[in-house]
Amino acid sequence: MPATQPSERLLSLISSSPATDRNRPFVVYTARDLERIAPLARLSEAQRFDMRVVSTVLPFRVNQYVIDELIDWNAVPDDPLFQLTFPQRGMLEEAHFEEIAGLLRRNADKSDVDQAVARIRGALNPHPAGQMLHNAARDDDGNRVDGLQHKYRETVLFFPAQGQTCHSYCSFCFRWAQFVGDKSLRIASSEAGQLAHYLAAHPEVSDLLLTGGDPMVMKTAHLARYIEPLLAPALDHVQTLRIGTKALSFWPQRFLDKEGDALLRLFERLARADKQVALMAHYNHWRELETDTAREAIRRVRDSGAMIRAQGPLLAHINDDPAVWARLWREQVRLGIVPYYLFAERDTGARRYFEVPLERVWRIYREAIQQVSGVARTARGPSMSAGPGKVEIQGVSEINGERVFVLRFIQGRNPDWVQRPFFATFDPEATWLDQLRPAFGEPKWFWQDEYAELCRNAVT
Repeated sequence: MPATQPSERLLSLISSSPATDRNRPFVVYTARDLERIAPLARLSEAQRFDMRVVSTVLPFRVNQYVIDELIDWNAVPDDPLFQLTFPQRGMLEEAHFEEIAGLLRRNADKSDVDQAVARIRGALNPHPAGQMLHNAARDDDGNRVDGLQHKYRETVLFFPAQGQTCHSYCSFCFRWAQFVGDKSLRIASSEAGQLAHYLAAHPEVSDLLLTGGDPMVMKTAHLARYIEPLLAPALDHVQTLRIGTKALSFWPQRFLDKEGDALLRLFERLARADKQVALMAHYNHWRELETDTAREAIRRVRDSGAMIRAQGPLLAHINDDPAVWARLWREQVRLGIVPYYLFAERDTGARRYFEVPLERVWRIYREAIQQVSGVARTARGPSMSAGPGKVEIQGVSEINGERVFVLRFIQGRNPDWVQRPFFATFDPEATWLDQLRPAFGEPKWFWQDEYAELCRNAVT
């Protein structure tokens, strides 16, 4: 069969996809359109003003599919999918909220509002874990390569410029700074050739992760510009293409229309060339898997030869309940999705609204994993994607009379750190790695000096 032709199986999928799903128009709303979202009329004027204040600082974007199919408007404002997509007052610190609210109430000049917003955003840790400096990739001359991150030896992250938005925005998103229109905070590149050149020069790289935003907002032809070079012999060492996406939840029609047909044919080409394609799907609640459209999209992706791995953070107001996670993982397995990661909420953006103490995160994970079979226990965690690496909370224990967190690296800036256990003094209020201290009177972590040196070298 010629490489450009779809398989019979894919042709049958294309012809059988529901026409109503294929033809549904994409209608999106941003902060300017809050008053046009009809179901919000059932909320009070004060609640709608709160949304306006928060969306002045943090990005807001939602589409009609999410409004119509995912949110239970009879349960608003507590509905988890409403919390996932719509701004809430607690997402800003009270002082920040009142400052912006005061400016809006008196119709302050746009320049005054913009100045206050920029200052508040700067205080929200817009690029956690050294994204802008410590993760930057460098060419052979030591110059920074725009839109590339190379934090871990085997994996390169690429931010295609055409994919730096999403079908809807998650209110907790740790990449919120990509969406606020400030070019100084944005990571992106449209240089497909530069990406291929970098990968060819780094034979240690086995995995390319396209991220954003969401690369699935791109036309398939644009996506192919970045992906097709992986078929060249010079990039044989790049075995796995990962695509970080929320499209299976927020716009599953992406996989059902003509653009979706072309995308699935592209996945098939890669599969025939023995490249592994993995959609790194972001799921936060089992309700995202319930619609017929979402399930049809999942089936089509899997039948193209691509796999789906699922990950997401544990979040107050949305999924801080072991029963929610257990049901999510069971449903994912039933649909052929591999549970992959449970994360702690990152230290950025609206983290104070969503974060849960690490001890409780671990207990929820433990109670959830106990409720599922072995095939669902592929969900690793709880994991903190911190500066030195992905740090897993393995548990809480007592050693020599001291209560401690038991930690290890799932992934590290230095691969030698991986799977080495280390211990932190137990802190019931801690929500992130930088709030923990080494146990047993140790003055520093075993990796601390080397990490500091790696960061210095990355900046210089």
